[in-house]
Amino acid sequence: MKNIHKQFLLLNIIFILFFLSACDNSKEGEYDYDVIIRGGLIYDGSGNEPYINDIGIIDDTISLINQLDSAIAIKDIDANGLAVAPGFINMLSWATTSLIEDGRAMSDIKQGVTLEIMGEGSSMGPMNDSMKTDALNKQGNIKYDIEWTTLNEYLEYIVKKGISPNVASYIGATTVRIHEIGYEDRKATDEEIQRMQDLVRQAMQDGALGVGSSLIYTPANFADTDELIALVNAAAEYDGKYISHIRSEGDRLEEAVQELIKISSITGAPAEIYHIKAAGKKNWHKLENILNMIEFARASGLRISANMYPYMAGATGLDATMPPWVQEGGHNVWVKNLKDIDIRKKVSREMKDHETTWENFFSLTGPKNILLLGFKNPKLQHLTGKTLSEVSILRETDATETAMNLVIEDDSRVNAAFFLMSEDNIRKKIRRSWISFGSDASAIANEGVFLNSNQHPRAYGNFSKVLSRYVRENGDIPLSEAIRRMTSLPAFNTGIRGRGLLKKNYYADIVIFDPNTISDKATYEKPHQYSEGMKHVFINGIQVLEDGDHTGALPGRVVRGPGWIGWPNNSM
Repeated sequence: MKNIHKQFLLLNIIFILFFLSACDNSKEGEYDYDVIIRGGLIYDGSGNEPYINDIGIIDDTISLINQLDSAIAIKDIDANGLAVAPGFINMLSWATTSLIEDGRAMSDIKQGVTLEIMGEGSSMGPMNDSMKTDALNKQGNIKYDIEWTTLNEYLEYIVKKGISPNVASYIGATTVRIHEIGYEDRKATDEEIQRMQDLVRQAMQDGALGVGSSLIYTPANFADTDELIALVNAAAEYDGKYISHIRSEGDRLEEAVQELIKISSITGAPAEIYHIKAAGKKNWHKLENILNMIEFARASGLRISANMYPYMAGATGLDATMPPWVQEGGHNVWVKNLKDIDIRKKVSREMKDHETTWENFFSLTGPKNILLLGFKNPKLQHLTGKTLSEVSILRETDATETAMNLVIEDDSRVNAAFFLMSEDNIRKKIRRSWISFGSDASAIANEGVFLNSNQHPRAYGNFSKVLSRYVRENGDIPLSEAIRRMTSLPAFNTGIRGRGLLKKNYYADIVIFDPNTISDKATYEKPHQYSEGMKHVFINGIQVLEDGDHTGALPGRVVRGPGWIGWPNNSM
C-alpha cells in the first residue's frame, strides 16, 4: 500500500507540474486579439451605410468584424459614438523631405492619413551624380545626405529611418527626363526614350504605382505627348497607371484634358488628373465642360479619374510666373539669366502678357493674389505672409521685377500661394463620385524647422476640411461617400491591394474620429494649426494617435504597386 500511495503522490505531483506548465504556456493565448475597437459606427470604405460593430486586430491585420463581447484584447478602444473608417489615402503628398526631418507626419496623422502617395512629376529617384549634386544645392531648411539612387532605395531609406504613415510613389516623368536629357528644350532621341523606358520598367518592378507628370514646369513641359506615351506604355506593361499635373489648368484647360485622355486611350493605362481645377477667373466656366469630357471618356470605357484639394488657392513657386525658355538649363542658369538686363525686360513683358502660350500664373492671378509662403534666405523671411504686390510697393519696384529679384536673392523658386479658383467650382468637384483627395503638401509639425516658413493651410487641413465644411456644414456629400473617396477609391485607382477598406484580412489601417467635431483650423494667416476631432489612428495594427496625441510610433511601410516582383505581399 505504501508503494501505491507513493505512486499516487508522484502522479499528483506530475499532474500539478504539468498543469502549472500548461498554464504558463497558455499566457501567450490569454488574449483573443491585440486590439479590439468596440461599438463604433463603422464606415467600411465602400460607400455603403454605416453599421455598429466591433473590430478585432491581430498583428497588422483586421482579423474579424463582428460582435466581440466575450473576447478580450491587450488593448480595448471604446468607439461608442465615433466613426470608424479605413485610413485616409493622400493621393498627392509632398512629404518626401518632411518625413526625413520628422517621420511622425503630424499634420497628416492628426487628420487620419495613413498612406502618403508621392511622385507628382518629380520622384526621389532614380538619381545620377549630377542630380544628387543639384538636389543637395537646392536644399532649404531641411538638410540631409542623399544615401540612395533609385526610387525604391529612397522609400526603403525613410522606412528604415522611421516613419508613421505608409508610403508609395509614382516614378516622375520629369525625373527620368532629367536623368537622361538634363534641362534641354528638345525632343528626346529614340535611344533616350529607350533608356527612360528602362528606368520606368525597373521602378515598376520595384513597386512604383506608375508614371507621374507635372507638365507646366520646366523641364517637364519640354516633353511632347509621344514621349509621355512611351513612358506610360512601359508602366502599362506592369499594370501601371498615369497621373498628371496636366499641361494647362487655365487658358488651354480643355486641350490639356484631351491630351491626358489620349494618352490613356493609346496606352490602355488608367489616368488621373492631379488637383483638377479651372485656374483664373476667366477660365472658371470651363470646369463644367472638362467634367463632362471626363465623364464621356469614362462612359466609353476609359478609367479616367481625378483628385482635388478644397481650397481656392493653389501653391507652387514663382517659376510658374515666368516663361519656360528663361528656365531652360536648370535652376542655376535660370538665376543667371534673371540677372541679365535684356533678358529681364523680355521676361517682364511676357509675365504681363495675358495671351502667352505657357501657363502664366502671374497673369492668371495678378500680384495682389500671390501670397509669399517662405524663403530659405533668413534675410527674406520677414516677407513671409506678404503678397507680391505688398513687397513690390515696399521695395518700390515693379511686381515682375520684384518676383525676379526674390528668386535671385533667395536662390530658390520661392514658394507662394496663388488664389486662382472659385468656391462654386470646389463644390461642383466635391459632388463628383470619381474625384478623390490629395493635399499637394508636406506632412509636417508645428515646431522646429517647419516654422521657418508658412505653409498652405491644406498641409494641416485638407481632409478635415472636406469632412467639416463639405460634409457636415454644407451637406454636399454624405459622410459615407466622403470616406469612400478618401479610402477605397484611391486604393482602386492606384492598384493598391489590401488597403482602403475595413475588411477581414486587410491591413489594419484604421481611423476613429468624431464626425461632429472634426475640423480644420489652419488659415493662410496662421497655417501652423493642427486639425481637431481625430481621436485614434492605427497603421499596420500599431496605434499612432491615441486620444488625439501622437504616440511616437513609427510603423510605416512601403506600399507597392501591382508590378512589384515581390507579390503577392503588399509591403516590405
